[in-house]
Amino acid sequence: MSQPLVLASSSPFRRQLMENAGLSFTARAAVIDERAIEADLHRRGAGPEQVALELARAKALDVARHYPGAFVIGSDQTMSLGERVYHKPASRDEARDVLLSLSGKTHHLNSGVAILRDGTILWEEVAKASLTVRELSPAFIDRYLDRVGDRALTSVGGYQLEGEGIQLFSAIDGDYFTILGLPMLSLLQALRTLGVIHG
Repeated sequence: MSQPLVLASSSPFRRQLMENAGLSFTARAAVIDERAIEADLHRRGAGPEQVALELARAKALDVARHYPGAFVIGSDQTMSLGERVYHKPASRDEARDVLLSLSGKTHHLNSGVAILRDGTILWEEVAKASLTVRELSPAFIDRYLDRVGDRALTSVGGYQLEGEGIQLFSAIDGDYFTILGLPMLSLLQALRTLGVIHG
């Protein structure tokens, strides 16, 4: 590691991905009003991919103020079906409604990531994965929610692919890291290109 690196995130999944890749970094959560930023973007007609990227930028900009000279990574993910953007369900009933709405359809996970230094965007990308949910009966959804319990409330779609959520799908087209919320292959290449890590 040749340059200081900061991850603007409180996500344990993103931290784990970077640790697993052998990166040395500091993690600090951004303090931004994500829903307010998102609402403003929607009013201006931004789509789900643009929302993910703008939130990634906003997180990186917020954290970069505290780390002059450091390379700061911001990331965010949106889940969309058509123009509908989903958020984490607040209750079991909401999780059930989400899964019913996804049944038999293909939705998208849009992972935005940006690298900033001293307020300047050096690199950014939105990576996309397409996930097709098989036809789910209401009875199956109820049994699934019984088994996973409150874990259904910890992710946007009410599922974790690394757990029982894999049973919901008939097809997945996309990078596993993108699905987890941080497109590691392109991020690592960008860090090498910028000289943040050695190639």
